[in-house]
Amino acid sequence: MLEEQVKAALDNVRPSLQADGGDVEFVSFAEDGTVSVKLTGACGGCPMAQMTLKMGIENYLKKEVPQVTTVVGV
Repeated sequence: MLEEQVKAALDNVRPSLQADGGDVEFVSFAEDGTVSVKLTGACGGCPMAQMTLKMGIENYLKKEVPQVTTVVGV
C-alpha cells in the first residue's frame, strides 16, 4: 500500500520533470522508509539532479507519504 502511495506521488511530480526533458522511475521502497528512484532523460545528466532529488522529489514525497524518510538516486 505504501509503495502505491509513493508511485502515485511520483506521478504528480513527473509532469514537471518531463517539461524539462527528464523523468523519474520508481525503483524500490524499503522498510526503513528509503525510496530509491532513477532520474532519466535530461535529469540523468543534469548538474542540478541532486538538488531536484532532495529539494523537490524528497520533500514532496515526505509531505505526501509521511513514512518516507529519504529518497536516493540509483
